[in-house]
Amino acid sequence: MKITRLTTFLVPPRWLFVRIDTDAGISGWGEPVVEGRAHTVAAAVEELSDYLIGKDPRHIEDHWNVMYRGGFYRGGPILMSAIAGIDQALWDIKGKHLGVPVHALLGGPVRDRIRVYSWIGGDRPSDTAQAAKEAVARGFTAVKMNATEEMHFVDTHAKVQRVLENVQAVREAVGPEIGLGLDFHGRVHKPMAKVLMRELAPFKLMFIEEPVLSDHLECMPELASISPAPIALGERLYSRYDFKRVFAIGGVDIIQPDPSHAGGITETHKIAMMAEAYDVALALHCPLGPIALAANLQLDAMCHNAFIQEQSLGIHYNATNDLLDYITDRSVFAYENGFVSMPNGPGLGVEVNEAYVAERAVVGHRWRNPIWRHNDGSVAEW
Repeated sequence: MKITRLTTFLVPPRWLFVRIDTDAGISGWGEPVVEGRAHTVAAAVEELSDYLIGKDPRHIEDHWNVMYRGGFYRGGPILMSAIAGIDQALWDIKGKHLGVPVHALLGGPVRDRIRVYSWIGGDRPSDTAQAAKEAVARGFTAVKMNATEEMHFVDTHAKVQRVLENVQAVREAVGPEIGLGLDFHGRVHKPMAKVLMRELAPFKLMFIEEPVLSDHLECMPELASISPAPIALGERLYSRYDFKRVFAIGGVDIIQPDPSHAGGITETHKIAMMAEAYDVALALHCPLGPIALAANLQLDAMCHNAFIQEQSLGIHYNATNDLLDYITDRSVFAYENGFVSMPNGPGLGVEVNEAYVAERAVVGHRWRNPIWRHNDGSVAEW
């Protein structure tokens, strides 16, 4: 079997898909994207195709190493996301060729379903209590929200109070048993993270995500000592070598690699196994499309330390198209009692609606994250 072509599709709302075709008539799909840099990743996929065309798609580990080690410069969001989508598509081809799901090729499942959570509140958290109640009414047992708008290095107690009021409103709306993740989104710097984490202690949070940017891993042990909530991070780390520092420094309880950014199924599986050796939990990052979610669930099926899965159904970014639009069988992601079952079809377990992908690729997108500024005019972390 030989690879004959790689084709990328930029589709709304902000996603990039890749299809890898073979001379055996089997095609595999992946989702290589950096949100806001989709065109750049598509260019990286096209560059990597020079090596891949004519190769046997089943030699996944070797192809991964060539794509990563064959270039003098390596790592980072663009290259690792391009590799990630290609890797997903190669696993999809191999599973389809053998007639089994990807997780069956990597040791088989350790679970048949996993808990999922719903995003609430948008970029600037608002109406979070009502949104949380609606999510619970739809069957979710866990929600996640952004903690705050932009926050300066040292900011006002009024902003801290707004965070506390939002979280308290959610807690009062849904009760103590619903999991509540609070995403600082890297918007908060260490001085204010210390204040917020201390004040949030009474709310029994499921986790605090990116209390500071992963650039500041050395802060994590100090921040972890302030709050009883588990600390989660990792969506902006791209390889086992990035995560090696996380485990060496400590203070992180949950890692969140994204299989569309962190080298695909091949690399993310290795990262998850490293985490298990450090007794660190896994909650894969996935505010993306259906192919990405399918890849995530293949990993969740076989990673013992996975405990919850992010998913994008109804997320505030999905204004023009949503999670289920690009697949033919929407029931594959049927959520029930706050859980989703593992896809057991061949490959990634989803069938892409190729005609609709082609139709929406004509529209495409140029999604960019907003640029925020503080009240003094300086640029703020989004």
